[in-house]
Amino acid sequence: MTVMKKPDLDVIIIGAGVAGLYAIYRLRKQGLQVRAYEAGDGIGGTWFWNRYPGCRCDVESMEYSYAFDDDLQQEWKWPERYGTQPEILRYLNHVSDRFDVMRDVQLNTRVTAAHFDSGINLWTITTEQGETVSAPFCIMATGNLSTPRFPKITGIDDYNGEKYHTGLWPKEGVDFTGKVTGVIGTGSSGVQSIPIIAKQAKHLFVFQRTANFSLPARNAPLEPEKERKHKEEYVERRKAAYSTPFGIAGYPPPDKFAAEATSAEREASYEAKWAEGGSISFLFAYKDLLLDKAANDTASDFVRAKIRSTVKDPKTAELLCPNDHPIGTKRLILDTDYFETYNRDNVTLVGIRSNPIERFTRSGLQLTDGKSYDLDAISFATGFDAMTGAMREIDIRTDKGADIREKWQDGPRTYLGIMVSGFPNMFMVTGPQSPGVKSQMILSCEWHVDFIADAIEHMRGKGLTHIDAEGTAEDGWVEHNNQVADSTLYPLANSWYVGANIPGKPRIFMPYVGGVEAYTNKCKQVVDNGYEGFQMS
Repeated sequence: MTVMKKPDLDVIIIGAGVAGLYAIYRLRKQGLQVRAYEAGDGIGGTWFWNRYPGCRCDVESMEYSYAFDDDLQQEWKWPERYGTQPEILRYLNHVSDRFDVMRDVQLNTRVTAAHFDSGINLWTITTEQGETVSAPFCIMATGNLSTPRFPKITGIDDYNGEKYHTGLWPKEGVDFTGKVTGVIGTGSSGVQSIPIIAKQAKHLFVFQRTANFSLPARNAPLEPEKERKHKEEYVERRKAAYSTPFGIAGYPPPDKFAAEATSAEREASYEAKWAEGGSISFLFAYKDLLLDKAANDTASDFVRAKIRSTVKDPKTAELLCPNDHPIGTKRLILDTDYFETYNRDNVTLVGIRSNPIERFTRSGLQLTDGKSYDLDAISFATGFDAMTGAMREIDIRTDKGADIREKWQDGPRTYLGIMVSGFPNMFMVTGPQSPGVKSQMILSCEWHVDFIADAIEHMRGKGLTHIDAEGTAEDGWVEHNNQVADSTLYPLANSWYVGANIPGKPRIFMPYVGGVEAYTNKCKQVVDNGYEGFQMS
């Protein structure tokens, strides 16, 4: 006879970042008893951990914020066009205080396992401290960029200098004054931090494997009139965002293909967007920039020409010009004086694609050709095990034999990026095969939490206790996700979108790139058809 255990909670939430905080607020409004378990000693998720110098959001402040409470969005004042990490973290703490979220957050608690017992219909999590907690529902709000990875290179533990990872930056900050410093990696965190570290370091060596496209952010204090107008239009803008590819309103969609413009017209268009700053406007220059290689070449060539005209040393400029992927097929970086930094006398760019780091030494590192660099400090801007890493670090399994690591050993499989077939009552926020990282993340977090909360409310209203994604629905969605990706230029890039930065990780295109509008319409259709593709009982 099965002994029915009384659950500790109605819903367990793993993670107290943007998604976890809103999940607490939303589910409590439905009268549910919830608690979020957070590994850090503060809330904020990616904005708690990524404290590296220059860390800043690449979506404008007025858009990168919660929409669920109009008083909140009207009253909060963003000081700059793009929010810095400290400012965004201050905002999230304000939201937490304003809505009394912290009473349902348990900090300093890393979840190591989550097991589902079908006999009693409960998920039980186990923490690093050995605590166990059970609930009928479990929400993985674990984030897409939350598992920092150091490179697997011989001798990394032998290095005796200061060692930092941009995703695990010390709260007290780091002073590189007078130090010979190395930065390994030129993705977003490298590009943002390098100009600031260069101003402090005695000498900065930048070790670059892959050159990346970066556009000027043109950050500046937020103009009062722009803020006033934006807030006046907030309700309409938030609604309009769902009718866009990236979940960001205010950018008129392109009305012509690149080939329909003359060379002079294209040059003028790109020049205007370069001066404006930001990535969405640039990618919206023409309808086919992410669909047609010839069209994309016109934009890629424009940016490469900008790099060559900015960087004084021709050899360094050429090394900084991306030549292995179309612009926009990797996360398009926004920067402040990144390329200009290489004109400093105390900055040296070291290409390591053809001459990789062979090993770390006690005093620095050595390249394959034998050249050594003595370094007082190294900043690893080497990224994350994106989108699947955080969930795979947790032992997620069911009593029917399902194991998330086995299920995803050849790449993630989900239905809508919200559920994984065979894992009942477990939801994900911005999981693989959803727009998440290819959208305004807070909008996508709110959309998923609302979808999950509505599904739970629907079940409660009908006396149902069990929900799972159908295997055929999952298969169909994965196939659709892949077909959409294959119709674009995105798969041409070896990016973290396909797990290329993690040795041995299956090369599967993980985000949904059909756009926020197409995705949210699909979700609405699923609900209108009685939660089509989900089994409820």
